[in-house]
Amino acid sequence: MASPGNRWSTSHPQDAPGDRKGSADGVQRGGPSRRSAPWEPPPADPPGPVTFPPGPKPPGLRAEEPREGRTPEEAGAGVRPAVGAARDSVRPSRDAAPPLTARNGPPTLQSDDIPLVVAHVGSGPPTYDPEPIALPVADPDDLGGLVADTVLDGARYGACTLRAASVRGDSARYRGEPRRDSLLTARFGAGEDALVLVAMATGARATPGAHRAAAEACEWIGRAVGRSHARLAADIRAARRGDLKSGLHRLTDRSLGRLRASAAEQGIEPEEYTAGLRCLLLPADPRCRTRVFFGVGAGGLFRLRDGEWQDIEPRVATTAGAPVMSFGSPPHETPEGDRLTMDLGIATPPSPYEPALAPRRDPFRFRASVARPGDTLLLCTAGLADPLRGEPDLAEHLTTRWATAEPPGLAAFLADTQVRVKGYADDRTAAAVWEA
Repeated sequence: MASPGNRWSTSHPQDAPGDRKGSADGVQRGGPSRRSAPWEPPPADPPGPVTFPPGPKPPGLRAEEPREGRTPEEAGAGVRPAVGAARDSVRPSRDAAPPLTARNGPPTLQSDDIPLVVAHVGSGPPTYDPEPIALPVADPDDLGGLVADTVLDGARYGACTLRAASVRGDSARYRGEPRRDSLLTARFGAGEDALVLVAMATGARATPGAHRAAAEACEWIGRAVGRSHARLAADIRAARRGDLKSGLHRLTDRSLGRLRASAAEQGIEPEEYTAGLRCLLLPADPRCRTRVFFGVGAGGLFRLRDGEWQDIEPRVATTAGAPVMSFGSPPHETPEGDRLTMDLGIATPPSPYEPALAPRRDPFRFRASVARPGDTLLLCTAGLADPLRGEPDLAEHLTTRWATAEPPGLAAFLADTQVRVKGYADDRTAAAVWEA
């Protein structure tokens, strides 16, 4: 359920400019379990600003105000659509709400009556089983190519605490397919000069080597960043945004170029051996709160600030204005007034006088933002970003779990990222950073 102040919004002006299936497990909201401890209302909040409003609030939208000297792309090009749909029903306030319990088993509650495990949110339970069913087929001569169902990692450096997880989706678990997502966490250097890299990649759907392509993408970007970590850390501390963007763009292109070369060696099309790649750079220097995101492909970059989720995924500039020669959409008629025929989508045969068009590539995305104490930054693949944008109950649940002073432990973070939503069954990979 959505709540009146827990809304989604677009990026915050204070940032630096940036360029579904199962069991019937679920959430019972009708009252406490017979086995649960008696519930007592929490003490009244002290006077002053409230970080996380207790009352649920529907998602909304906010336009980012362009600042002087910013391009339309950096300013977000005006109002962006709201994430999720507003809900008409409103849950009672926190003081009147009983603790949530899990069906088919005793509830597991924390001291503040927040459930540790919630099976699913939304309109109903997914149809897939909540736990793994079949293992992927193994090759006895290539056991090193097996991919674990779940990967979990974490660390604490400087002023931030990192939690990262990659989980095979419900669909892949049921069909016995390998996890297409890959996750890499690495530290380069030592002391305050160290640089932490979080890289996640998603292989192309319905291709046999998707998991290998994702793993290679993470490996190549890890090597590239590791060899340049000293310069990258210095540029982050000095806020050299232009140098960072151009340098990371070059490293990303080289890493993905390796995939295209590997596809050629295997005799397959580049589109069958590719991956979306998303990365996060975290300096270990506690005096530096700059967090750098870069990569290509679908996914999400979100920030939880003052009890409100913000979608700060860098947008790509869109074409505006009248069409011009060789750019934009064609006109509806010729200068003589003849109406143009419908485009039936039939490919034009290649011309012997013109080179073939290069395959379309995803645009490079970059954002450098300055974190505030209490912020939670979330980088994830499309497997989590899509339900987070499409199901307000998931956003509300993660707000309740993560808008606290202390970051969750590894097991708790894994449970949070595995909360299922009907209709979303892809792999999920997420990395969250809590600012001290």
